[in-house]
Amino acid sequence: MGRVCIVGAGSSGIASCQVLDARGVPFDCFEAGSAVGGNWRYNNDNGMSSAYRSLRANSSRRAMQYAAFPVPSNYPDYLGHEMVATYLDDFVDHFGFRGRIQFRTEVIRAEPAPGGGWDVTVRQRDSGAKRTERYRAVLVANGHHWDPRYPAPAIPGAGAFRGEQIHSHHYRTPDPFTGRRVLVLGIGNSACDIATECSQVAARTLLAVRRGAHIVPRYLFGQPTDHLTLMRLGSRVPLRLQRCAVALLLRLAQGNVTSRGLPKPAHQLLCGPPTVSDSLLGRLERGDIAVKPAIDRFDRDRVHFTDGTAEQVDTVIYSTGYNISVPFLDPASIGAEGNRIPLYHRVVPPRRPGLYFIGLVQPIGAIMPIAEIQSQWIADLLQERATLPSEPEMDREIARYFAVTARRYAHSGRPAIQVDFLAYLREIARERRARASRHGARRALAPHPPARQILQGQAAVIPG
Repeated sequence: MGRVCIVGAGSSGIASCQVLDARGVPFDCFEAGSAVGGNWRYNNDNGMSSAYRSLRANSSRRAMQYAAFPVPSNYPDYLGHEMVATYLDDFVDHFGFRGRIQFRTEVIRAEPAPGGGWDVTVRQRDSGAKRTERYRAVLVANGHHWDPRYPAPAIPGAGAFRGEQIHSHHYRTPDPFTGRRVLVLGIGNSACDIATECSQVAARTLLAVRRGAHIVPRYLFGQPTDHLTLMRLGSRVPLRLQRCAVALLLRLAQGNVTSRGLPKPAHQLLCGPPTVSDSLLGRLERGDIAVKPAIDRFDRDRVHFTDGTAEQVDTVIYSTGYNISVPFLDPASIGAEGNRIPLYHRVVPPRRPGLYFIGLVQPIGAIMPIAEIQSQWIADLLQERATLPSEPEMDREIARYFAVTARRYAHSGRPAIQVDFLAYLREIARERRARASRHGARRALAPHPPARQILQGQAAVIPG
């Protein structure tokens, strides 16, 4: 069996490494930085991590753990980036494949090879030396939170604004903003964390919100909030009833967010990842943060808003998301259009045999278990324990997905990669069973514990 190339050693890439290693599939993994962990490695020398010093996971440990390697039970419910990085290091060392990862080596080109397979060109960052090798398949796990996206087109007057403009990707601590007038643009997790931190040291902190969002605390009535939607009840109750139940609990726990100045969300709960924050609402109540509508224009040292008001501002921090970038692939060859890549079950580009994407989803939930089961499915395909349907059938599934997500996540900047955590795990499990059973290979599939078992912390190491 030919070797497989894995691009990236973040939480998705190392999940693929572990699965392929356990299944006896030879591989090389290339990582631009000096360590595993990707976005969870604070000040990662790969230059792509967006982790800030206070970053803490928004998914509880039982919801984010790998089935093959549960998070230790003595860890807190929600892990800071240091503990996540330690967990990822322990994962790699437990399974013993660190030596298969080539650090400080970046993939600069991957293209279909004549006669099949992929030619992958890598560059050693320290020496600049390049080499090209042939691989049977390429697993893309380079992440999608590293290429900052700014408003496009730019907000009128942005070029003439005399203040500082940065993206949240480059934010690390609030210290540089002491005594300054700070405007944070956005209402996602990073925006709320950054606005909350800056409000402790800044002279004035503004939060510009174009649309409303559902603000969710990490705990509801003493339980991690994601257990309400990721436990057995959440996996079986229809989405409409889940929305009603969680919305009621949120209303009882924190009241109406519009009373703090936030706009009412235009979308229903669970129609996109909620904003997780334990402190934003309190800061709004105390007046530490002032909510403003969308920016209309810049004017030297002032920012004008769509409600006609204006404020003097020293620093604007754009928490406006990220582009989906795969710089080593030809976008036209995979049908990429903007932030949309057509992938069968969010993994397989129909017309590029041997190319797979790991973790290119935005789940309402954590990424690690998803990357793990995606890797199991890819291993099935590589070992011919399962097959893919015809290209027209894959195209139809992709079209259905885009149509459904466009309706449900129309408010989101990333409708083309949104998935529900449990529903998607079941989707991949069904695909593995269905495609294997047609070829009499169902019993050969490596098992994957159900989501409920993962959440209960009872998952066992997956056999090869």
